Parts: sequence; structure tokens; C-alpha cells
Amino acid sequence: MVAEIISVGTELLLGQITDTHAPTMARILAECGISCRHRSTVGDNLDRLVETLKTALQRSDVIVTIGGLGPTTDDLTRDAIALALDDTLELVPEIEAKLRHFFESRGYSYVESNSRQAMKPTCADTIPNPNGTAPGLVCRKDNKTVFALPGPKGEFDPMAYDSVKPMLETLGGGDTIHSRTLRIIGVGESHVEAILADMMNQENPTVAPYAQTGEVHLRLTAKAKTAAEAEAIIAPTEAKIKRLLGNAVYGVNLETLEDSIINLLIQKGETVSTAESMTGGGIGERLTSVPGSSKAYKGGFVTYTPEAKMSMLDLSPELISGHGPVSIQVAEAMSQAVRQKLNTTYGIAIVGNAGPTSDIDGKPVGLVIVSISGPHGTTSDTSNFRGIREDIRKRGEQTALRLLRGQVLESE
Repeated sequence: MVAEIISVGTELLLGQITDTHAPTMARILAECGISCRHRSTVGDNLDRLVETLKTALQRSDVIVTIGGLGPTTDDLTRDAIALALDDTLELVPEIEAKLRHFFESRGYSYVESNSRQAMKPTCADTIPNPNGTAPGLVCRKDNKTVFALPGPKGEFDPMAYDSVKPMLETLGGGDTIHSRTLRIIGVGESHVEAILADMMNQENPTVAPYAQTGEVHLRLTAKAKTAAEAEAIIAPTEAKIKRLLGNAVYGVNLETLEDSIINLLIQKGETVSTAESMTGGGIGERLTSVPGSSKAYKGGFVTYTPEAKMSMLDLSPELISGHGPVSIQVAEAMSQAVRQKLNTTYGIAIVGNAGPTSDIDGKPVGLVIVSISGPHGTTSDTSNFRGIREDIRKRGEQTALRLLRGQVLESE
């Protein structure tokens, strides 16, 4: 059973809103054992929408459209589905009566265009919409099933989970497609793939790497009758990967790098503080996003200018002028100072030049220096990153957190 998702709306193509519904529907399809092989987005144009639907009908068994079910002239999904299925639209009197009652009971005049929401292809059944006026549709013809769901989140989510998912479970034959994600730090995507080369052609479970900023995720996917059975299929492969990659695997599924660090610190009864320049408090923000982080994170300083470094961390003017604010010497002094001031096990500092222009002391764009001060002394790491300002800042945060995690893991 193969499915396809079609998101409808010119506002999606213009980037005015982000499509969060298609990923939700893709997860639902997977949970129902239905493979989603194509996703597309099409604007509010009847000819293009019909063409997209016809292509989908040729290659997929189940099509789910999202959006375009409202009462206005640019809400064309019903019309397009009817044309693609070589069907015609009909008015459902009961739904029209409900629409009239809905508006009149609230003191609104009824605009005849609202009756478009009471139209459906003759091969369709309507799906109740408890939170809106436009019902969904399930159209069945020539061994194809087309679902049409509205775009507003408050309407889409309840209908997708409560009404459409049970129907998809029937179509899927009772199987489920279940995934588990391993999160990896400190090893590049190509190296991960080389280490796990013999697993990349497995069929059940499949193993697929995909790169994130400063880390790699491995998606392990199995198909089985139940999620528990799929987990059992995944387990041996997961265990083997963890043996091969060791501590590079820092988390599973939604566990973030900052989650793993805070949990490690709490387990060991250790603490950390931060002194940030280039990242402007980004490391501290990530650490404090973890529930319970106050047990391990004691605070930090954002010392973005040389003056702030001197006044807040007591760095000497001679140190900064002699080596420059983006230097190993300044980074190490910052990590030592914040550790001492806040009395923590570790002090972590970051300086750098995120661009877009070279620093005043000639340091190149992309230069990032991280220093960690801990029970066994002070260490530093120098990196040269490429990319836009946002990428360099994010990679700097990732590097700092990776190095901190390594120190915590090595501590006795």
C-alpha cells in the first residue's frame, strides 16, 4: 500500500506559512503501515491541482490532500478531486442545512458561497469536522482512496487522528512502520556510513543516516504487526551500532545534546557555568531548556565586547589587547573566571567571529575557540567553520556542548 500527500495553498509556495501538517500525516501513515513515497505542494490553481492529483492516482493507492476546502473561489480541492476522478460534484442538503444553522445561530448572514462546503464528489463520503464548517472527504473509486482534510490546525489534527487514522489502519492491513532515531556527535556522516557499511542495505530494519548541524542522526525503521514487535526487530541493530560507535551515540529519538549533558551532570553531582561571546547566550539557553537544569547549570555571563569581558569576568586589558578578544588566551581566561566566580565543576567559554566580515583584529570569519576549565585543568579547541552567520554560531554551540560532554564522560 503506497500513499502520497498533497498540500494545497499558494501561501505555502510563497513561504508565508510553514507546512507542519504533511509531516504529521506522514507519521500517521507510517504508524498505519502505509508507505508514503511522495509529497508535493501545489498552489490554488485548478489545472495544476488536477494534474498533480492525476499523477498521484497513477502511482499511489492512497492520496491525502490538505487544505483548499473553504468557501472561497480559491478553495478548489473538491473541484479538483472530482475532475481527477472523472466524477461530478453534488450538494449534500443535510450539510448545507447545518451550515445555515451555524451562521444564523451566531447572528451572521448566510453567504451563498458557503454552500460550496456542502459539495462533494458523488463517490465521496463526508468526514465530520467538529471544530470547523468544512467537512473532510473520503473518496473511493477504482481501488483508489482520496482523503481531503482542511488546513486549519485546530480542524486538521482532530480529524487526522480521530477519523482518518482508523480508516488508514484498515487500509494498511494492520501493519505498522516504526522508527527509532539514534543521535550521534563527533563523527561525520560519511564516517558513520563507512563504519556501518554492512548495515546500509538491510531491509528490516533499514538504517539511514542524515546530517544535522554539527551532528548525525541514524533512522532505524522496521515494519511489523505492532510497534512492540518493530522495536524488537530494531533492538539487535541498535545494540550493534552502539557497540561500534560507542560514546558518539549521545541520545535516542527526541533526546537532545543538552538533555544528555544535563542528565550526566546531575548523575555525577557536577555543575557547569558559561561565559559566551560569539553565541550571545545560546549555550546557556540550550542548557536551561532542559527541565531540572538548575541542579547542574549555575548561570553564565554574556560578555560580547572587550569591555564586558573586563568588567564582568575581570579580564585584564593587557590580555585582551595583547592577544585579541578572539584568542585561545582570552577564551581560557574566560572559562577559568566563570568557573571560579560561580563555583562550578566546569566553566565553559566560547569566542569567535561569526561574520559576515573579518574581526577588527583580523581574525577570519568562521574562527571559533572553545575553552573548558575543569578539575583536571583547562583545555581549548580551535575550529574554522564555513557557512552563514547562523550556521557558524550553531556549530560553535554544538562544538562547545560536545567538548563539555566529553569532559563529563571522562571524569571519575
